[in-house]
Amino acid sequence: MILRTALALTALAGPALAQDRTLTISVYGIAQDAYQEALYTPFEARCGCKLVVESGNSVERLAKLEANAGAPVVDVIAFSDANALEAASKGLLAPLDPAALPNLASIYDFARNPVGDAMAVGYTFYGTSIVYRSDEVQVNSWLDLFSDDLAGYVALPNISTTQGPITLMMLQKALGKEDPTFADAIDLVAEHKDDVVTFYERGSQIPQLLQQEEILAAVVGRFGWANIAKLGLPVEWAQPKEGQTGGMNVLSMVKGTKDPELAQQFIDFWLSAEVQQKLADGLVDSPVNTQVSVEGETAEALTYGEDMAAQIHFLPADQQLKHREDWLSRWNAKVAQ
Repeated sequence: MILRTALALTALAGPALAQDRTLTISVYGIAQDAYQEALYTPFEARCGCKLVVESGNSVERLAKLEANAGAPVVDVIAFSDANALEAASKGLLAPLDPAALPNLASIYDFARNPVGDAMAVGYTFYGTSIVYRSDEVQVNSWLDLFSDDLAGYVALPNISTTQGPITLMMLQKALGKEDPTFADAIDLVAEHKDDVVTFYERGSQIPQLLQQEEILAAVVGRFGWANIAKLGLPVEWAQPKEGQTGGMNVLSMVKGTKDPELAQQFIDFWLSAEVQQKLADGLVDSPVNTQVSVEGETAEALTYGEDMAAQIHFLPADQQLKHREDWLSRWNAKVAQ
């Protein structure tokens, strides 16, 4: 009887212990229903654990991570590459073990160790280029943004946006001057600032401006392309000779996590073809896993494929952290005045 009672208690304790295993993740607030279906629920079923999801913008989540450095309340965090490098420089992240992430072998090289020291791994990326009215103008270079044909009909991102610094990087590259201060690019924008309709803060402004024919070209992220393509206008996505730019979001493990094994299992699952395929099919994230396959309108709406990925020039995270205050100061002095 004693043996039977002990066995019964053990059987009851097993599932209870599994459910007590909890992983807290910090993520952006967008598309959480899609993530729940494609990622969170399947992972909970696989690990027999509980996911706690905290969401918010990058500034808030980084501040919370720093405030709780002595007793972390988050295990895994999703950030931009620059945010991750900043967190790593403050001692808030723990290095990932490549051996614990078998799906690393299936993702693009640029996503495997984007901030160095194995502090992060990319889970999605996007391209940024110029969209333009192909019946009115031609765009073959980033410098064409300042052509006579586009004077008074172009929109550029403000320096305060994600798209702002990477646009300056491509202008600097087009000028043939590799300078991380972007001094020449900012001077170029300043020279033509009266020809710019708006230095936009939100990419959602661009479709309306195109539809009203207030602009004929704009710099946009690929995530905004689907809404622009739906306008029914002769609008093209430029393939500038200097290439395209873009950005990347990454996953990191928080220093002090009580369950690094589970944290890395979750990160690896997010990188899997299974999860990345579902998120791509739902137009949530452009996949970094090269085994994902999409076609037609889905592929058109995403930053998809090796050819597209090969064209993208990423702005190094360390360069963003080192020079962003200088960019802002120079921009405010020459463009925003």
